Amino acid sequence: MLVDLTNDESDWGFGLCFDYLRNVKGKKWNHKRVYRIYTELSLNLRIKPRRRLNRHKPEPLKEPIKPNQVWSIDFMHDQLSNGRTIRLFNVIDDYKREGLVIEPGYSFPTSRVLRSLNQLIEWRGKPLAIRCDNSPEFISHEFVKWANKSDIRIEYIQSGNPQQNGYVERFNKTVRYGWLSKKLFDSLEEVSDYAAKWLWRYNYERPHKANNGFPPLKAA
Repeated sequence: MLVDLTNDESDWGFGLCFDYLRNVKGKKWNHKRVYRIYTELSLNLRIKPRRRLNRHKPEPLKEPIKPNQVWSIDFMHDQLSNGRTIRLFNVIDDYKREGLVIEPGYSFPTSRVLRSLNQLIEWRGKPLAIRCDNSPEFISHEFVKWANKSDIRIEYIQSGNPQQNGYVERFNKTVRYGWLSKKLFDSLEEVSDYAAKWLWRYNYERPHKANNGFPPLKAA
């Protein structure tokens, strides 16, 4: 089971593997026993540790205490097999780090960002605040006007300080190393289909350290 799991989730270390077996699959195996088998199979050698640099530790983000308190939004970039550049618009609820949207597109003008957010609000309700960087789509008059009309506060991070939007940045990293950099897609439709399936797995089956090892939608 460990070998199959590490083959499927090559970016997972022992911590996520153990949390998945215990909290998702319900296996009550002893931590030391599982780790002993993990090392005997040399699975601990799959991921080469990076050299850590001494950096100023940023002030931690405030933890939301309920859903729809703060959403974080951001863009990612990638390419299709034909070399054409695509963008992914990602939205998470900072509470329990639930993934809400991964929407791919060739371009994302403000009007499309608002359409995606309005569709999300229709079934989920609106957030009190949205945290974002200073991308042109987010500082546009259209976006600010929409937020004011919807009574949603915009929390802009400082330029050059992505750690201030750390929750969605960490989500982006998980998307990047979990599947986006592993696969080559031929079309936006393929990206969209895969993203939808992966998002379900992320919310229901992927352990998250912020949730004490439980997936976002299974955390207490």
